[in-house]
Amino acid sequence: MNGTAPTGAAPASATTTGWAEFDSELGRCGVAWGPAGITGIALPDEAGSVEAYLVGRYPDAGSAEPPPSVAEAIGRMQEVLAGRTADDLSDLPLDQTGLSDFAREVYRLARAVPPGETTTYGAIAAHLGGPTVARAVGRALGDNPFPIVVPCHRVTAAGGTIGGFSAPGGARTKRRMLLMERAGEREEPGLFGVDELY
Repeated sequence: MNGTAPTGAAPASATTTGWAEFDSELGRCGVAWGPAGITGIALPDEAGSVEAYLVGRYPDAGSAEPPPSVAEAIGRMQEVLAGRTADDLSDLPLDQTGLSDFAREVYRLARAVPPGETTTYGAIAAHLGGPTVARAVGRALGDNPFPIVVPCHRVTAAGGTIGGFSAPGGARTKRRMLLMERAGEREEPGLFGVDELY
């Protein structure tokens, strides 16, 4: 996920026709869309500049009333971020125009990780050619334009450690997202304690 601005850089050639902000348990988020589906999602910025980011990222689009399919997607993302559902959001259409085949495959594998569970960068790399591509997996997830829907927060480092997260709030945001999905609540020791949520 891109770190200096709210996460969610749209693929360069995706067509975006509108964007909207929405409130969540994490804070103010944003979603952009076009004819082929969601083109980007922005996680909250601690400085509160999601609107400025959306205006800058999608200069040819504008703030708009989401069409019914996007309004439904927003509602589902809000429920996920509130920890009220185990919805995997896997049926939400994403406009992946301009993304490499490698990135698309990384995102497909990440979307297959159920809420409340995790995988590792190495495990995804093993499906895509072995340990030599682990860094490329990390880069693809760091550039993820669809956080929440492509759950890069469910991909952790080896040995059960949380790993990096380039969205605003870094590993703290990643922990919060995982704990909202109850990833730390297991019979065996989890990744981290519930007290790390805040």
